[in-house]
Amino acid sequence: MSWPIVQLKEIASVKGGKRLPKGEKYSEVPTPYPYLRVCDFKNRTIDSRNLEFIKIETHEKISRYVISKDDVYISIAGTIGLVGCIPDSLDGANLTENAAKIVINKTNLLDRDYLILFLATVGQSAIFSKKMATSQPKLALFRIEELEIPLPPLPEQKRIAAILDKADQLRQKRRQAINLADEFLRSVFLEMFGDPVTNPKGWEVRKLSDFYVDAKNGTKCGPFGSALKKHEYLDSGIPVWNMDNITLNGKFIDDPHLWITKEKFNALKAYNVFPGDIIISRAGTVGKMGVVCSKYPESIISTNLIRVRFGNELVPEYFVSLMIFCKGRVGNLKTGPDGSFTHMNTGILDKLDFPSPPLSAQQQYVSVYNRINIFKKKLQSTIDEADYFFNSLSQKAFAGQL
Repeated sequence: MSWPIVQLKEIASVKGGKRLPKGEKYSEVPTPYPYLRVCDFKNRTIDSRNLEFIKIETHEKISRYVISKDDVYISIAGTIGLVGCIPDSLDGANLTENAAKIVINKTNLLDRDYLILFLATVGQSAIFSKKMATSQPKLALFRIEELEIPLPPLPEQKRIAAILDKADQLRQKRRQAINLADEFLRSVFLEMFGDPVTNPKGWEVRKLSDFYVDAKNGTKCGPFGSALKKHEYLDSGIPVWNMDNITLNGKFIDDPHLWITKEKFNALKAYNVFPGDIIISRAGTVGKMGVVCSKYPESIISTNLIRVRFGNELVPEYFVSLMIFCKGRVGNLKTGPDGSFTHMNTGILDKLDFPSPPLSAQQQYVSVYNRINIFKKKLQSTIDEADYFFNSLSQKAFAGQL
């Protein structure tokens, strides 16, 4: 089926958000004026759990930069291409300068939900092709207006949106099941060990350095850039773990993208990684971490990672869970609005103090931890299948083949 292809600017306009005026800050208490940030953009809507608000005086200064419930948001800096609409309860909210709103001018020609689903699926490649290649990737407003979109009749748009939305709900329910599993594990952890600040079990408070395998190998920062240059990376060989291999929720991803020769590995063997080591990001999104469990027998860390290796008194999975489930409540570590830590280095880790439960309690927790992870892996395989089906369905839908 052949549908007309139009540029977005023919049926909609794109307008940017606005940063807070110089010297202005978020309100310390909720006000009638929410300020939407990119970190609030989730699942094509707004996650309102951590909203920031501004005072009426601040709102009046940037009141032209609000978004309507009928508009579509799109992130244009940092994380690019997040799209969605806002709930009725946030109609008229202020919008960050790192996002833009798409205002549909011809509602008789373009359905909002159809546009969102197009941009969130097959339109993503076009969005990324138009971003500016800078140290902070950005998407110019006029580039968004240049995006091309197939334009079937309005009833057909609504039909496509309804089908894709229903298919997406099925895969989102499976993702929610994983979230519930994570919440259950968090509940188990807090029930067994309590808040590290109040230390209700009365365990001895010790420093992390007490648990290192030895003083030399307990922590290790990745090699300096001069020791491992970009041109030395290969398409195969011995893996080099980087920040993409760990997540903010404590997961290690056994999928390397950087490789070096055996000879280079031998030269950098001080940075090697053993099963059970913890790797932590110290730049970019600080404090992502995970326990290494890999099919590769040899590997090293990259420049922006820290490797932590324990002896027999501290179980790695317990420590990662403590750091993830009790963020901002372990030692003096602080977190930012995106959930990452504000600072991380070996000196901070050495001095990190926390209640030290007996090894038997840690092992009991890890038994539950492992069972939950087995369940999550099985569930993830069904999510991967659902993602494949949804992507295939999207391709057919916007090609007029449904």
